[in-house]
Amino acid sequence: MSKKYLIDTEENRQFLKEINENLLSFGHKFPSPGGSSYYLGGDGTPWKERNRETWITSRMAHVYSIGTFLGHEGSKELAAVAIKGLRGELHDDKNGGWYAGLTADNEIVPNKQCYAHAFVILAASSAVLAGVEGAQELLEDALKLYDLRFWNEEEGLSCDTWNTEFTVLDDYRGLNANMHTVEAFLAAADVTGDEKYRKRAGRIIDHVLVWASDNNWRIPEHFTKEWVADLECNKEQPADQFKPYGATPGHGIEWARLITQWALSAHKDNKEGAAKYIEAAENLFNRAVEDAWNADGAPGIVYTTDWEGKPVVHDRMHWTLAEAINTSAVLYHVTKKEKYGEDYTEFMKYLDEKVLDHVNGSWFHQMNEKNEVIGTVWPGKSDIYHALQATLIPYHTPELSIAPAVKAGMQI
Repeated sequence: MSKKYLIDTEENRQFLKEINENLLSFGHKFPSPGGSSYYLGGDGTPWKERNRETWITSRMAHVYSIGTFLGHEGSKELAAVAIKGLRGELHDDKNGGWYAGLTADNEIVPNKQCYAHAFVILAASSAVLAGVEGAQELLEDALKLYDLRFWNEEEGLSCDTWNTEFTVLDDYRGLNANMHTVEAFLAAADVTGDEKYRKRAGRIIDHVLVWASDNNWRIPEHFTKEWVADLECNKEQPADQFKPYGATPGHGIEWARLITQWALSAHKDNKEGAAKYIEAAENLFNRAVEDAWNADGAPGIVYTTDWEGKPVVHDRMHWTLAEAINTSAVLYHVTKKEKYGEDYTEFMKYLDEKVLDHVNGSWFHQMNEKNEVIGTVWPGKSDIYHALQATLIPYHTPELSIAPAVKAGMQI
């Protein structure tokens, strides 16, 4: 086995550094004139006919804020352009909050998404650390708006989607938005010092662990407004981009990492308190990998499974692999169990052999069960967020959000 796939080797660190630099170079063409992010095509050329989404713009602000700390040329300017877009054309000055996006003709994409607003918080948090002009005001605005419209203090969870005017709340409740809320709240706590947001992240996590443990560690994704799990949601459209049917192993893996981060940061002086959450994170990760990795005779992590763990959508999404790389590394460093180091090696080898685009840069975003590139759910290479984080999280301190960890140089 090549040393560049092995965790804690200099060769692996160098391999990730090369991927990181490639990704940051790949994403340079994202800004539109108004600052919102174009969706990137297979070679990094903007697809200007597609919507310019708030969540993609936020991700680009986040990754280029991190690029600033890494010394990647032009990163601060790129982060600043994205922050300008979030404070300008993507912001709803009349009703508050952020549009879902803008069309190629600058029409408003309807609805206000919790998912997108969580990413605005993440972007602003990272940009504050990078010293981007206007980032502090953006963060304050985003947190205030989120508290008003999306966070439910009584439930300890966030709602999902409003209409554009914030007058009608959709009955759907979902865990994808809540997962990225945990990520955003942990970043906000790390950057602002306001521990209220870490406590809220813990409340969301406690709900998720009850639902997961009651369901053989396969996380229900979709819920009614009363937070009753809807296990049959989208059974007829199983590959839906944001609401796929069944369990999403990639989310089980991603939750495992976020839970570990929260446990270590919220229980700094209580190893016993942290341990039960880390054990739960291990259960989530191991269930997802057992169900989804190499589930159909070829390497890769299947997109979804049914509630017995059988694959439903066999496609492989790049973000799932990125999260598997992150979480296996974090669990290896936190638990010292060799199994996670072995998993990491498998994922790195698969990344190099199948998912890295060695010709045009970045990672292939969607592949079928034969590991052939397809684009039915994720054509092109929309942004670099998941992939870039996977070059950094494996070797940065696991209790901190990634932007503060990179800025502080807190490596393992």
